[in-house]
Amino acid sequence: MEKMRAMILSKCAPVETDPLKLAEIDKHQIKKPNEILLKIEACGVCHSQLHGIEGDWKDIGIPPTLPTVPGHEIVGIVTEVGKDVTKFRVGDRAGITPLLEACKKCQYCTEGKEYLCESAEITGESFRGGYTEYITVAEDFATKVPHSMKPDYAAPLFCAGITAFKAVKAAEPRSHKKIGIFGVGGVGHMAIQFARIEGSDVIAFSRSQNHLSVAKRLGAKDAMVFSNNQEEFLERVREKHGLLDAAIVFAPADIVTDTAIKSVKKGGLIVIATVGKNPQFMAFEEKTIRGTLIGSTKDMEEVIKICEKEKVEVITESFPLEKANEVLKKLKNSQIEARAVLIP
Repeated sequence: MEKMRAMILSKCAPVETDPLKLAEIDKHQIKKPNEILLKIEACGVCHSQLHGIEGDWKDIGIPPTLPTVPGHEIVGIVTEVGKDVTKFRVGDRAGITPLLEACKKCQYCTEGKEYLCESAEITGESFRGGYTEYITVAEDFATKVPHSMKPDYAAPLFCAGITAFKAVKAAEPRSHKKIGIFGVGGVGHMAIQFARIEGSDVIAFSRSQNHLSVAKRLGAKDAMVFSNNQEEFLERVREKHGLLDAAIVFAPADIVTDTAIKSVKKGGLIVIATVGKNPQFMAFEEKTIRGTLIGSTKDMEEVIKICEKEKVEVITESFPLEKANEVLKKLKNSQIEARAVLIP
């Protein structure tokens, strides 16, 4: 059996203890006639992966099994196709989101929301993850990537990109709508651009001055330092911008979610794209709180189209596969400007 290099997680632990170990495992083989085999060119490093690796999300069943190969935003070249495959040919470039497979029969799948399927298989939560050299996927759950897109540019689109796109869509953007984006990292920097493409006025919030400079450069109307002193922070936002029409929360901190809700006008909309406690919610203010999660294969195709047409900027830093532990430490300490990418 041919082998491949992989970074394997056998036990959840702080990233400072280097929980991922480089190993040789059996190279994936096509097992079903509708599958393709990808030689991975790049895999983005997602903040949610950090939570999974450190065991923060055990209460919501992540990771579901150990050992596992993490990594769920993948781009690679098709090296082999199953006998029933029609969508891809050997040599095509393709990408995979965190949705590796769904049943295609339940109400979510038939509504075009296959990413909500109860029996979905999640990329990077079994041995089929991106911190390795090859992966198999059913053709319906892979998306074509033009050869003009570099792999390190395209890989982050398959989680950060689609998450940003769907969150902005959920915020119902329109011309001059005031949308606050809380958190300007790997996902937030793309959301700013998607909201700008729709003509919205973006006010970006981050604790990091570096991230605020990025936000301004990418078209945010204003970029403000977030502070845990809620009253003072809200006062500053109101003085400069009044109440926001909508807010999108990417920063995984309950204080940020709570503050975002309070920064929005009565009848406004708050989109939460992170995991946390339920915030305080005053029904009489008629605000809408909406959750969001990646998106469908159709949404993913749309993201690729928009990014190609509008030249959406994806800020990445590339590292070799073996450096996965170091990259996760940098991510934890906010030392990555936007999105880290592992190159096998």
